[in-house]
Amino acid sequence: MEFEIQKSRLIGELRQLGISERVLDAMKRVPRHFFVPEREKRNAYADYPLPIGWGQTISAPHMVAIMCDLLDIREGMKILEVGAGSGYHAAVMGVLAGSGHVYAIETIEGLALFARENLKKAGIDNVTVIIEDGSFGLAGFAPYDRISVACAAPDILDTLTDQLKPSGKLIIPVGKHFQELYLVTKTDGLKKEAKGAVVFVPLVGKKGFTD
Repeated sequence: MEFEIQKSRLIGELRQLGISERVLDAMKRVPRHFFVPEREKRNAYADYPLPIGWGQTISAPHMVAIMCDLLDIREGMKILEVGAGSGYHAAVMGVLAGSGHVYAIETIEGLALFARENLKKAGIDNVTVIIEDGSFGLAGFAPYDRISVACAAPDILDTLTDQLKPSGKLIIPVGKHFQELYLVTKTDGLKKEAKGAVVFVPLVGKKGFTD
């Protein structure tokens, strides 16, 4: 009951930020406290990032909401996520995609296993967590309607934009210490829109940051 009260309060705060009702409804359906370590459960519905182990964090709820809103995820879409973390962001996208599917890549094996357990507990069955170098995307299931990157990249990676469908959208933080969040739409070329300053952990991989 206490978690439901905290979740309701969080949803109210996000509504004040102008988050769409579709995204808010999806977030209502995902128990965020399933996606954080036991020691952080009391803070599960606080609107700031939390440590989830392996030097990684679960994004603040408002950032998950903003990224989902910008991507405009619709029923039946096929989505790629780079940086699955504990699985929470993928779970919200999975709810938004409905009969679609989310392929979430995580390079840290222990974290990927944690994400799989969390998704199972939450009853989210349209998310597949894959252990791989996410900087190359996931060509085996391409092309994608949407790609969401939950870690900071050195640039807008062509390995990812190449895997978008025509009219597909990519959301990606670009920069090393402080980043700009970009929404990229694949048209005749690539339409790139800066959406504000953000702070994410770095993308690890051959096309990510090496130091």
